[in-house]
Amino acid sequence: MNQALIIDALRTPRGRGSDKGSLKAIKPVELLAQPLRALAERHAVDTTQVVDGVFGCVTQTADQGANLGKLALLQAGWSDAVAGMTINRYCASGLSAVQFAGWQAMHSDGLAVGGGVEMMSRVPMASDQGPLTHDFDFQRDTALVPIGLAADAVATLEGFSRSQCDDYALASQQRAAAALAGGHYKSVVPARAGAEVVLAQDETPRPQTQAGSLASLAPAFAAMGEKYGIDALLCQRYGLARIDHVHHAGNSPAMADGASAVLVASPDAARRLGLKARARILSSADCCVDRTLALTGALDATRLALQRAGLTPTDIDLFEVNESFAALMLHYQKHLGISHDRLNVNGGAIALGHAMGSTGASLVGMALDELERRDQRRAVIAICGAAGLAVAMVIERTGAA
Repeated sequence: MNQALIIDALRTPRGRGSDKGSLKAIKPVELLAQPLRALAERHAVDTTQVVDGVFGCVTQTADQGANLGKLALLQAGWSDAVAGMTINRYCASGLSAVQFAGWQAMHSDGLAVGGGVEMMSRVPMASDQGPLTHDFDFQRDTALVPIGLAADAVATLEGFSRSQCDDYALASQQRAAAALAGGHYKSVVPARAGAEVVLAQDETPRPQTQAGSLASLAPAFAAMGEKYGIDALLCQRYGLARIDHVHHAGNSPAMADGASAVLVASPDAARRLGLKARARILSSADCCVDRTLALTGALDATRLALQRAGLTPTDIDLFEVNESFAALMLHYQKHLGISHDRLNVNGGAIALGHAMGSTGASLVGMALDELERRDQRRAVIAICGAAGLAVAMVIERTGAA
């Protein structure tokens, strides 16, 4: 069992992942350096004691290429002694990075840092032109379909309606708006361009969202499913009469810019260095599920992580799960048997945006902020990715009753 301690978890605000995004002027290497600097400054970290840095980034090309994680450590002024790597486990990358950092801290009886970055305003999704998005022969041979169509297939299989998905999306927007107004996101480090603060809090939520505005949006993936024969493939593969196209821009995760960093330590290293932990990692799990449906793995990873911790869903106070699409959140609730009042209580990626390589690590800070605000004990953090990949983690506040 991984019992690494979480000293702190910080993130930048999430900016719009477009030309209109407030973070676009900042280079990815600098955006990731900012929460790293803040960690070192807040805790007076002797970075020579940090054995490794592991960072998620999905589209590793151009501004995000060349082992960006290691380069961000240098940009942040951390010691040359800190090793560093950049990983791609698709959208699960950031949480995997924290998981790996925890293992490194325990193995080396020292400190490590995990996190991630994605700037979709500067390096758009799929601009690395890999086979997952650009090799149609490969996609056909392996039955890997665009994830929006996979989400529609899950909704069809489960019988989730368009109105159910829209209701979930509206709740995400309302919760994010309330959390911003209430100052619930304590782990956010304002993003700066030089000395100027360019973004102090997430700019992605759309508080003006209403049920009627969501209902007016056209399905995003219907034309693609018909044009390329993907609907027919899904119907044949899963015995469906049709695919119900329930997802659109309003109940899907928004593209975003963001960076996150989580400082972890072995218990002995924390004592030696005088570092007070916010939480401990009770367990973690990674898994892979049906590559075509792809996005249901957060459920499986959660079950495995809970099993490893010797816990059940009733032992968990809060669930922070990346909102890959609305139907996948309904699927998670239904099959784990949890109510919405414990899931993504401050909104999720439908409102806050999904900075792919960063999101998993940013959820750690969101979970900790809310556990502390409510004086509760345990949280599950879970995230799925393309090709069926998924990661989950169970954390517990130190000193919690």
